[in-house]
Parts: sequence; structure tokens; C-alpha cells
Amino acid sequence: MTNTQTNYVGPFLAMVFLFLVVGFLTTVNSQLQGPLQSAFLSQAEGLKNTLATLITFSWFLAYPVCGSVGSRWINRHGYKGTLVRGLMVMVSGLALYFLSAVYTVAQPDSAVSVAGYAIPTGFFILLAGSFVLGGSATILQVVINPYLTACHVQGTQPIQRLAIGGSANSVGTTLAPYFVSGIIFGGLALEDVQVEQLRLPFLVLTLVILMVLGVVMRLTLPDIEGTRAREGERLEKSVWSFSHLTLGVVAIFFYVGCEVCIGANINLYARSELNLDVRTITLMATLYWGLMLVGRLCGSLLSRVPPRVQLTFTTTMASLMLVAAMVLNEPWLLVGVGLFHSIMWGAIFTLAVAHLGPYTSVASGVFMIGVVGGAILPLVQGALADAGGWRWSWLLVLAGELLMLLYALVGSRVRQRADA
Repeated sequence: MTNTQTNYVGPFLAMVFLFLVVGFLTTVNSQLQGPLQSAFLSQAEGLKNTLATLITFSWFLAYPVCGSVGSRWINRHGYKGTLVRGLMVMVSGLALYFLSAVYTVAQPDSAVSVAGYAIPTGFFILLAGSFVLGGSATILQVVINPYLTACHVQGTQPIQRLAIGGSANSVGTTLAPYFVSGIIFGGLALEDVQVEQLRLPFLVLTLVILMVLGVVMRLTLPDIEGTRAREGERLEKSVWSFSHLTLGVVAIFFYVGCEVCIGANINLYARSELNLDVRTITLMATLYWGLMLVGRLCGSLLSRVPPRVQLTFTTTMASLMLVAAMVLNEPWLLVGVGLFHSIMWGAIFTLAVAHLGPYTSVASGVFMIGVVGGAILPLVQGALADAGGWRWSWLLVLAGELLMLLYALVGSRVRQRADA
């Protein structure tokens, strides 16, 4: 049965919802850094910031490690089978979170010595949970991205469907901070958070994902012919032989890195160099992510604009705003970059997997390697800021934008097709 004969509206909506779940849990994980620092690391004064950032680092580390796992599972078990397994991994990660809190309460004296500080053993169980959760998010995205690209929904094109999925992802990232502060901790000050308070929220999250797993297992999720290798089928070429994919991985490395650099570091820039008040600084970060949501919603309406044109325009505009922000020393201009970052993921992915046929699922796993830029580039920018201040550290982000522009203009050209 061909794509045009199959009704993909239901599966498309399921993928959009799962994209929301991935965005929600990704941001919940990062938003937990502060509360978990207070709950687990209050005695590690000299290392608490470094150790707390390991929670997010563990999550992103899973992307290059687990992307190939998702690809192999798609080829062996199909899209639905991989989704089910990915959600099982997600349940396991959340169960480790729950176990970390239960163990710490039950064994309060169990600790590991790190640089002279006694770190609760439960914290390391939590880091393992963060890695497993990041792995599950990777596997889900290895399914979601190519499925949204390939499933035929009348009146849409691939980049448009990815923009709709990205909008749902942004809704999840927008809801997550309020969920953490307002629901999990009920507005408590960070210093008042105790390990005992973590057990119920972690248990509830685990049960919710179990319910999602139950629903997905009952879904009818049609396969998409020609996007994956069948079990036993041998792919003759290396996936890295397709230059537009290889360079797309590089482009997504810089995209995710640039996105996180602004989202995570604009607060530090505004506070340390411009001495802005906390309310203004918080508003900046909120508006940056909010503009990404607005941009993705607008992008979902652009059914006739090719992805190469979209990427060329957005990277050019982002570069101009970064230059203006540095020259004028004006962080509000960085906030506006969020509008142009919004549809870059969909544009790069669509260009990177074009004409890959049965290599598409493998390519999707390879593509996830680039997401590690979200861990590396912000760290490099922080080192540059320590060396010469935040204002000109944004040159790193500008370089990333220009490299993405180069990909749009040159690197994304298809020089080899799967059927060639």
C-alpha cells in the first residue's frame, strides 16, 4: 500500500504528541538541576554547580551513544516496535529517578567521596536515570523525525510537518518549568526542597509514561515503505557516503549548540555584564523560548517555501541580529534570534535525509549525534566568557550561524542518491 493510499492523520497526530512528551521531559530534566542541587548536593559546596550540571550533560550524552540503537531497532522492529521499546526505556529512566529518592531516604548515610565531599549514592542513581531518559528521548526522535518527514498528510510538505511537531515540542518545553516549580514543588524556595519530596512526583511521572506506553501499544501505526532496511537486507553503502547527510550532522551540531547557548547563557550575560534585575533576565529567557514557539507555529503554515530557502533566510537574519547584539551590547537582540532558530531543525533534517530511501532510518540515528552540540558549545562559550567577557563570546554562536548558512547554500546539495 503506498503512502498516498494510507491515512496517516492519526499516526501523524500521535507523533506530534510524542514530540511534546520529549520536549516536556527534556526541560523538566534541566529544570530539576536547581532543586536536585539543594536536595542532594547541599554538603558539596565547592562542587555543587559542577555536579548539578552533570544532570543535563548526562541527558545530552545519550544522543550520540543511543542514536544508532534507535536506527537498528527501526530496521529490526519497525517504527511502532521501536516507539514501544523507546517508551519502555523512558519508564526505566523515570523508575531510576524514583529509586534514587527512595534509596537516599532509606539509606541517608550511603555516600561516595568526591574530592573530599560526601555525595549521596542516590545522586549517582539519578545521573544514571538522566542518561537512560536521554537515551529514550533519542530513540523516540529517531522514529519521530523520519516518520513526520515521510508520512503523507494531504496539503502538507515534510518541513511543514516537522514544524508542527516542533511546535508541540515547544509547548512541552514551555509547560515544563511551570510543572516543576508550581506542581512538583508547589512554589517552594529551592533551599527548602528535600529528597523526601521527590518520591511522589517521580512516581507520578513514571505512571503517566506507562499510560502513554499503553496507548501507543494499541495504536495502528502504518509502516512507511522505502524508508528503512528490512531485516536481513544489506545496505551496500555507508550512510556517511552521502555528503548532504554528513554535513547535515555538522549543521545540527551547531544548530543545537547555538540554540542552547542563547537559551542557557543569555541570563549569565545579562546579569554579569549589564547588571539587569532578575525579573528582566527571566523575561528574556522566557521570550526567547516563546519566540521559538511562535516561529514554529508560523513555520507550520509555510507549505510552499522550500527548506533550503527557509534555512538560508533564517540563518542570515540570525547572523545579522547577533552582529547587532555584539556591536550594541544589547541582549534583547539575542532574544529575537529565537524566532529564527525556530524552524532550523526541521529545515536541516529535511535537507539531510533527502533522497536517502532505505537509508533514512539509519540516517535519523546518525543525525542524533549532532545534538551533543547542546552540551559542548555552551561549555566552550562559558570558557570564552571567563577569558574575555560575555559580549564577544557570541562570536562563537555567530560562527555556528554562518556554518549553517553555508550548509543551506552549498552543503545540502544532493551529490549522491540512495538509488544512484
